[in-house]
Amino acid sequence: MNLKSLIPVGRERGVAGSANPFMSLQREIDRLFEDFTRGFPTLAGNGAAKLLPSMDVTETDKEIEITAELPGLEEKDVQINVADNLLTIRGEKKAEKEEKDKDYRLVERSYGSFERTLELPDGVNADAIKASIAKGVFKVTVPKPAPAQAKKIEVKSAA
Repeated sequence: MNLKSLIPVGRERGVAGSANPFMSLQREIDRLFEDFTRGFPTLAGNGAAKLLPSMDVTETDKEIEITAELPGLEEKDVQINVADNLLTIRGEKKAEKEEKDKDYRLVERSYGSFERTLELPDGVNADAIKASIAKGVFKVTVPKPAPAQAKKIEVKSAA
C-alpha cells in the first residue's frame, strides 16, 4: 500500500529544497505502513484484485455474453441483479486448505466477497437474462433489445 506523502515535495513552496525534519519522519512512517500491509490481501493494493473474478464480455448480433471465472463456487454462492440497466454480479469466495503431517497440522482459510457491475444497453428485458455456473465458469446471457425503429410523424398545419 503506497501512501502518498502529505507534505508537498518539489512544489514551489520550497519544502523539497529545505532541510525539513518532518520529511525523514514521513518517509519512515510510509515505509512502516508498506511493510505492515505487505502480507495482507485485503489491505495491500494487489491482493484486493485477487478477489475480483476475471471476466470476458462478448457481443453478437443477438446477445451479450458475460463469462467469469469463479473456481470453487456454486450457484448458492453467486447472486445476479439487474436494476437501472446495471447488471451486478456478487459472490463470496471461501477457501480452506489443510495439510497434515507427522509433526504438524496446517490449516489456511481465506474469505472474501466480490462485486462486479456492468452497464447494459437500454431496452434490455431483465426477465430474459439467463445465468448458469458449471465447473467454476459463470455464464450470463443477455438478449440484445431490438433496434429502435424510426417512425415518421406527419406534420399538420395549425388552423
